[in-house]
Amino acid sequence: MDGWFDQQKRELLRILEKFAEEDGTHDTQVPGLRLIRASRISEPVYSVYEPSLCVVAQGSKIVMLGEEVYQYDPSSFLTASVHLPITGQVREASEETPYLSLQILFDMTQILEILQVSGEAAEVKRETRRGLKISRLNDTLLDAVLRLVKLLETPRDIPVLAPYVIREILYRVLQHENNKSLKQFAVMGSHAQRIAGVIEKLNRDFARPLRVDELAAEARMSASSLYDYFKEVTGMSPIQFQKQIRLQEARRLLLSGSVDAAEAAFQVGYESPSHFSREYARMFGLPPVKDVRRLRSSLIEDLTSHAN
Repeated sequence: MDGWFDQQKRELLRILEKFAEEDGTHDTQVPGLRLIRASRISEPVYSVYEPSLCVVAQGSKIVMLGEEVYQYDPSSFLTASVHLPITGQVREASEETPYLSLQILFDMTQILEILQVSGEAAEVKRETRRGLKISRLNDTLLDAVLRLVKLLETPRDIPVLAPYVIREILYRVLQHENNKSLKQFAVMGSHAQRIAGVIEKLNRDFARPLRVDELAAEARMSASSLYDYFKEVTGMSPIQFQKQIRLQEARRLLLSGSVDAAEAAFQVGYESPSHFSREYARMFGLPPVKDVRRLRSSLIEDLTSHAN
C-alpha cells in the first residue's frame, strides 16, 4: 500500500509540474481548482482563505491564524470551513524542488447536499470548532484528488466528470474523523452556521464600525455567546478579525498605487491616519509607505532574477 501511495503522490506531482510551470497561483479549466507554485521560501503573505481544501504535492507551508501556527506538507491536507484572514508562508522550496500544491474551493451548499444524500444532516452534532484544520492525507482522498487533477490532461471530460469527482472529494473529507466539524457550518441554525454568517458580514462590511450587539442580534445570540463562539471558530475576537481584514485590504490598495496612506486608511474604516499607521506597522512590521516600498523592491528583484 505504501508503494501505491507513493506512486500516486509522484503522479500528482508530475501533473502539477506540467500545469504550473511558473511561480504563482494558476486557475485551471476545472472550476474551483487552483494550482500554486513557488520556487523559493516566501515572505509571510497575508490573505483571506476561502472555504477550501489544500493539498501539497511538494515542499511545505505554514499558515498562521491569530496566534496559532499550522504546518502542512505532502503527508497532510488543510481544510478551511469559512473565510479566514491568515498569514501564509512557504517554508520548503527551491528552483530544483519547487513548492507545488493545489486548492479546491467549495461552498456550504455542496456540503449540505452531501449530508442530505448520505442521510447525515439530522445527525450532525451542533457544536462549534475551529474553522481551520490540518489532517493526515489518506489513500482514498488522494486517489480522488488525483483523478480530479488528471482531468486537466483530458479537458473534454471536465464538464461531465469534474462535478462528480469534486463531490466525492468533499464526501471523503467529511468522512475523515478530523473534519467532521466541517459539517456544522452547513447545518441551518447551528452555532457554527450562525458564526459563518457573522464572518461573511464582517468580510463584506469591514469598513463599517463594529457593533457586537447588532451582530449578536442578527446571529440570535447574546453578545458574550457571540464572542465565545466566534473565537472558537476563528481563534480571534470579532475586533481582531475586522482589524486583520481592514489592514490586508489597505495594503492591497497601497500596492495598487491608486491611493495614499491617508486615503487607504479612510477607505477601510479608520478615522485617524496616525492610528491606522500604528496598527499597520504592528501587523506588517513597517509603517505603510516603507512597507509598500520594500514590497515593490522585493517584487522587482524577483522579476529580475526570473528574467535572468
